[in-house]
Amino acid sequence: MRRTAGIPLGILAIVALAACAGPSGSGPLEAVAEQPRVPLSELATLDDPGAYVGESTALVADAAIEPVLDDPRPELPVTIASHDLAGDVEVTVDDASRIIAMDLSGSLAATVWGLGLGGSLVGRDVSTTFPGSEDLPVVTSGGHSVNAESVLGLDPSVVITDGSIGPNDVVLQLRDAGVPVVFVDTATSYEGAEQQAREVAAALGVPEAGELLAERIRSDIADAVRQIAAIAPQDESERLRMAFLYLRGSAGVYYLFGEESGADELITALGGIDAAGEIGWTGMIPATDEAFTELDPDLILVMTDGLESVGGVDGLLAEKPAIALTAAGEHRRFVDMADGQVLSFGPRSAEVLDALARAIYAPEA
Repeated sequence: MRRTAGIPLGILAIVALAACAGPSGSGPLEAVAEQPRVPLSELATLDDPGAYVGESTALVADAAIEPVLDDPRPELPVTIASHDLAGDVEVTVDDASRIIAMDLSGSLAATVWGLGLGGSLVGRDVSTTFPGSEDLPVVTSGGHSVNAESVLGLDPSVVITDGSIGPNDVVLQLRDAGVPVVFVDTATSYEGAEQQAREVAAALGVPEAGELLAERIRSDIADAVRQIAAIAPQDESERLRMAFLYLRGSAGVYYLFGEESGADELITALGGIDAAGEIGWTGMIPATDEAFTELDPDLILVMTDGLESVGGVDGLLAEKPAIALTAAGEHRRFVDMADGQVLSFGPRSAEVLDALARAIYAPEA
């Protein structure tokens, strides 16, 4: 089965279905922490992260995305390979003045902004929530379903997507209407974020900006990981066993994300142990009582809207008593983060890691 943007198609289907029945980053734009932040190394971190009791929320210090170039000039036309779900096709882009970049996590629009072409964005998906994008018309409806009429009404000169939202036939209707539609195909990972910067930049005729953004992403993530490693438990036996739980209470959707979902790489970068990967689970796993009994994580990562959809921690523990019996449940050790941030691999990856590390290792700082 072809994978799109590094996420198994089954996960995409579950996320899209759940988004139609409940919140999914379509509400107010992301909250931003207002106070200046000290480096992670200067925080008063927990002596024993595994013993801490209480939930916490991760907030990025600044959700804004700084472009690597102020006014890159696209060198067009370019003809590139579009990684369509049915196979690669050649697409020619000769105008980057009106861009729509849409995907499940908002990473593509964030990448366009990071390249310095944010002023050319004319529409956004519901997951694109960074400062500066708030006035853009939303072109997805019913969660993450593409509204072809809304897209065409904005007269885009190019559409960048990755197959994570659809239906695919609707997206291809845009091409039939004469709009160049480019599918990128990169893994949901930090390395994939670098490659995404290059692929999007190539499609828009600004390869130099793509290399600069890819290098900045790589450098910033490496620095964040080093800082986190310095405050995380050094002893393997004391590292937190973490799990990522996807929730949509109104749809009755409860899934654990395993290896190859992006959650595994996030947890590893946070100095934790991926509990699902530890026992060989890949993709998405139904969050059954048996699954939680087997995992018994110390900490559970969730999306903020998802946690709210089940009535917060109290509602989750009442709905899923098996979670209450895990170490995470007993300690109410849940860390939530905005839906449009926590699994968005792109220009803000380092800021996401920094915010999560603070919520995990210094929740009271």
